Amino acid sequence: MTSDSADILIVLGTRPEIIKLAPVIRVLERDPSLSYRILHTGQHYDDELSGAFFRDLDLPKPDERLEIGSTTQGQQTANGIVGIEAEITEHDPSAVVALGDTNAVLSAALATSKTNADFVHLEAGIRSFDRTMPEEVNRVLADAVADIAFAPTETAVENLSNEAVPGRVYHFGNTIVDACLKHTDIAAKRSDVLSDLQVAPREYIVATIHRPHNTDAADRLKAIVTALDTQEFPVFLPAHPRTSKAITGLEVTLDGSLTVLDPLDYLDFLQLLDKARAVVTDSGGIQEEASILEVPCLTVRPNTERPETIDAGVNELVEPSTLAASLSDLFADDDKIASMTGHPDLYGTGETATRIVEVLAERFGSK
Repeated sequence: MTSDSADILIVLGTRPEIIKLAPVIRVLERDPSLSYRILHTGQHYDDELSGAFFRDLDLPKPDERLEIGSTTQGQQTANGIVGIEAEITEHDPSAVVALGDTNAVLSAALATSKTNADFVHLEAGIRSFDRTMPEEVNRVLADAVADIAFAPTETAVENLSNEAVPGRVYHFGNTIVDACLKHTDIAAKRSDVLSDLQVAPREYIVATIHRPHNTDAADRLKAIVTALDTQEFPVFLPAHPRTSKAITGLEVTLDGSLTVLDPLDYLDFLQLLDKARAVVTDSGGIQEEASILEVPCLTVRPNTERPETIDAGVNELVEPSTLAASLSDLFADDDKIASMTGHPDLYGTGETATRIVEVLAERFGSK
């Protein structure tokens, strides 16, 4: 239950955080021993990109919004610290919970570390070991001040041990499994996206490209969209406005297999991903979702903070220059397709949120 004062303050700021924290919020709703508040930093500020998620997933609206918006890395982090500190001061939570590696998480970690509240980090210990990625810096710093760290994999636990983080570490899996299992069922009932796009299951490819490493490098982006436009199956790329603008700036004629779409709502995208023949992405979260939904994944990045998907053979790192060949090789090899559609349990079996809230209730709940 939400409350003017709260045992738990949940901080989120982006669509992936809403998705992955939704199972935790649902379990908190059922636990009478814990009160909670939701603070949305507004890092994803467009209602189409964020606010609609709360409606689609039947979640309570945030109790507070900071409306940080799309500014520089430093401004987002600094404004987040100020706003979160004010929320902690006014409502005095016992713990602040954040998930992942965004600027909202870093702001929550730094603000909470200067108060009496405990900082609880979900998805702790994930590492790409690439400090040029802002997300890597965020997660390393967040873990360094976490009082409780929920690690999704054994590799993440090992990373935290190697860094000698001071917080108590738990290994329960990842709430993305809980979310996928619940939300895929909702999407199947509510979404008409396949009929709207006039495609059949397993007869198309879905793609998402948003990281600056790809979108801000014209040569990489041109190679990616050219590869996607020369496939034997339709390719659908729901694009963030920044990605669409970058594609338009390439002045490339796309008259083949690629269709660039406006951003889809979450349930439509999940249905599109669930029924895809393959996914091409640079998103960390979609690498996880693809493994759970058993969709072969090609990740257009030089590294990944989800190495377990590579080790399990359900995900492959590719370069833009080799993307077209990698897709052709995949679709020509039934054995490879079969091997890339296994291991849906890499991140647990769907009970992660329940186990997380049990720990929170034991430590912070009213008896």
